Amino acid sequence: MTHKLTARLFASVSVASFLAQGVMAQGVDMDALVAAAKAEGMVTTIALPHDWCGYGAVIEGFKDKYGIEVNELNPDAGSADELEAIRANMNNAGPQAPDVIDVGFSFGPAAKTEGLIQPYKVSTWDEIPANVKDEEGFWYGDYYGVLSFAVNKDIVQDSPTDWSDLLKPEFAASVALAGDPRASNQAILGVYAAGLANGGAAGAEAGEKGLEFFSELNKAGNFVPVIGKAGTLAQGATPIVIWWDYNALSGRDTLNGNPPVDVVVPASGVVAGVYVQAISAYAPHPNAAKLWMEYLYSDEGQLKWLDGYCHPIRFNAMAAAGKIPQEMLDKLPPAASYEAAVFPSLDEQSAMKEKVTGGWDTVVGANVQ
Repeated sequence: MTHKLTARLFASVSVASFLAQGVMAQGVDMDALVAAAKAEGMVTTIALPHDWCGYGAVIEGFKDKYGIEVNELNPDAGSADELEAIRANMNNAGPQAPDVIDVGFSFGPAAKTEGLIQPYKVSTWDEIPANVKDEEGFWYGDYYGVLSFAVNKDIVQDSPTDWSDLLKPEFAASVALAGDPRASNQAILGVYAAGLANGGAAGAEAGEKGLEFFSELNKAGNFVPVIGKAGTLAQGATPIVIWWDYNALSGRDTLNGNPPVDVVVPASGVVAGVYVQAISAYAPHPNAAKLWMEYLYSDEGQLKWLDGYCHPIRFNAMAAAGKIPQEMLDKLPPAASYEAAVFPSLDEQSAMKEKVTGGWDTVVGANVQ
């Protein structure tokens, strides 16, 4: 998909300076980008714990492929910390200035508005869904999880396959959210997903429908007001946990068959939570930053995220092209389960969050702890 620069362009500006000006990948010679990045010798990352989404393997893969140092800042930082690191180092080209960030969805547009990031479209840009990327290339989705059901198979014989199943009498005192829906984004989106599955339109209406569903679930005695996690799943306190699939799959592996865990993506109401990548507007190593992005969005980089159970943003396109090894697919719910995944817009998230957090106590009345 990349194209060569014209001789006229090369005659008017040096390769390194041209690449540093925020030109899109579609107009850049990748060999020149690699050379310019190697000349810089380093890329500085922030907030990338090695056990999150396979980032340890991602970082080693980039270093092995290009021989460029990865300077890792504060792996336990949050999205707000990442933006603050850019602000604090605007005039600092030293090792504390991040080149790239990996932040929650809402932080991408906020960083653009504040002028903290610069545009760059990777070579695989066309395979990133339009609703999770900035049309000018300032930020773009990198990986996501979908809300799933983690099921303790020692207790639950027949796993639920859709939201409506959770109302069945055999799931009495069984179903939990992985957070308090008055505060936890994961839990709020769980309520929202149920609302979509029950006919709610995207935004506030789905939030309202989700509250109605959980009210019914609570009245039926099926909802457990306990924050679900691997321990409560294994102990049987919450035999079914509504959880991001990457947490559920990692939890399954951690429990190692004791008990056996089934991870199910529901047949409807498949809601995705996405993170986004961006390059700092003040990146000390702009070419290395762009090469880092090219690596992340290449088949190799995307598969390393998938190996850490985070669905890469190009998952559907790669699955359709037969680019995902069968052994990886075998560890996941069926690929077709993800084809219907929806990515709520910022406006939709804001509307449904207000509805869910404001109405949980009065509509559902379960004090989740």
